[in-house]
Amino acid sequence: MVSRRIFQGVNGVVLTLVVVVTLYPFVNIVARSFSGERQIRAGEVTLWPKGFNLTTYRIVFHDAMFWRNYGNTVLYTAVSTAVAMFLTTCYAYVLSKKRLKGRTVLVGVAVFTMFFSGGLIPNYVLITSLGLKNSIWALALPNAVSVFNLLVMKAFFESLPEELEEAAQIDGLNTYGILLRVVLPLSKAVVATMVLFYSVSFWNSWFGAFLYLDRTELMPVTVYLRNLIAGATGGGNAGAGTEQLSQVAANIQSVTIVLTALPILCVYPFVQRYFVSGVMLGAVKG
Repeated sequence: MVSRRIFQGVNGVVLTLVVVVTLYPFVNIVARSFSGERQIRAGEVTLWPKGFNLTTYRIVFHDAMFWRNYGNTVLYTAVSTAVAMFLTTCYAYVLSKKRLKGRTVLVGVAVFTMFFSGGLIPNYVLITSLGLKNSIWALALPNAVSVFNLLVMKAFFESLPEELEEAAQIDGLNTYGILLRVVLPLSKAVVATMVLFYSVSFWNSWFGAFLYLDRTELMPVTVYLRNLIAGATGGGNAGAGTEQLSQVAANIQSVTIVLTALPILCVYPFVQRYFVSGVMLGAVKG
């Protein structure tokens, strides 16, 4: 009994330290985003803003292009995630059937792409030749299937009892009916986890848009903020005063991190219960 209490106490202390170490950088980033330039450069900001300043937020929020690009990001993330989930779910369901002829080859093809790719220039030539530049499909299609997510979903589908599908077949359901009416309702945990993984990936992605989109009004917010960082650190916006420019240069990275992470932090609590179950798919079960 005493040893159990000692273990619980030590475990509580260790986990508390882990939480503190994990939260400190983000809290510091938020504090820096609201702090003044002098305090940031002097290294005085820790957990609380000093020299409270909203200059950078004001400049960003008053720019109509920011809201246009933010809307683009929401659209790109939603469409890309929907496409990715459709393709990943169908591919994983097919690979989960051990009786499928050529199953080993299909798995090998998927795994091969984890280690080898065509390269940046061939990908760019391919996207251009297909006429996908300056369209949402240039962002959604090249990264539509994550092999890691595919293998996780495949493992989950394989863990479902085959008797369920056999019973559904006896009731007259075809392959698509079994997937939609039997398999997917039982797969909420893994589906929610994959949606979260894909959404975070597409939301934070910027290089594909930087590469394949030429028009400013088509850019996602990550590229907008990336350009804002480049402008602030490289001489800045000619329309901004010297004092404003110094403030923006001092905390633009912090503001950028807050603005890009905030939507994901707001969504995460709603999928947390499914996420916890989904990431434990590979755990040892008694």
